[in-house]
Amino acid sequence: MYIYIYDEYVNHKKYEHLLGQIETRITDLGLNGKIVRLGIMKSIQDSVSTEIRNGAKTIIAVGNDKTINQTVHSIINFQKSHNTKTEIFFGIIPVGEKNNLIAKALGIKEWKEACEILSGRRVETIDIGQANDNYFLAQAEICGQGTMLKINKHYSIEITEPGKIHIINLSLYPNNLPHNTKSSPQDGILELYIQTKKHSLIKFNSQINQSFFSFQKLTIFNKHTSLLVDNSINMPAPININVLKKRLNIIVGKKRKF
Repeated sequence: MYIYIYDEYVNHKKYEHLLGQIETRITDLGLNGKIVRLGIMKSIQDSVSTEIRNGAKTIIAVGNDKTINQTVHSIINFQKSHNTKTEIFFGIIPVGEKNNLIAKALGIKEWKEACEILSGRRVETIDIGQANDNYFLAQAEICGQGTMLKINKHYSIEITEPGKIHIINLSLYPNNLPHNTKSSPQDGILELYIQTKKHSLIKFNSQINQSFFSFQKLTIFNKHTSLLVDNSINMPAPININVLKKRLNIIVGKKRKF
């Protein structure tokens, strides 16, 4: 059975016509199922848990990056809390032009293409990142200056210059990575990409430093800023990060970025 999780914002009147088109198309493709509309009285965790207990096998997030993150979190959290290996398949229908970077990284540009991709059902099993009690499908980032990193419990790095620190499972910006580097959500590891800018006494002359390497466990310390997870959730430090290998079965497009 297909379960479509409609984020609260997509129930706004501005999306009424679009949702009608989506529902017509998924019916034409034989993908019709149950629609769950989130709201004040219906949380995503409770909704996903209920549907899995009732036998749901394919859960589709209809919304944006935040919808995707919360749906994945709910699926993984259910499996861990119930100590079950129930096979769940996860799909995406992006709604709206903003905050849909994860869908694009998975080769899903817009809703029409998403429906065709669901019908084609090309499934990949990918790793999931864990940040404390939260999970992330794509990546997380935090300001560099003032951040201390403890990597694989063996050594530490303190960042003193301005910049960004990226923790990558599925890269949202693969073209921005250093030359001859790559990241894959299927390699059982996460990537750490550190960008810092060292200012020069000469105006407009600053040096960009880049470091890129893999890890399995990382602890982040920063008293002044938070970690942005999956382009949607802010988490205060300290944060312990690790990888859950081959944890999610996800329906993807041919033009995915891995």
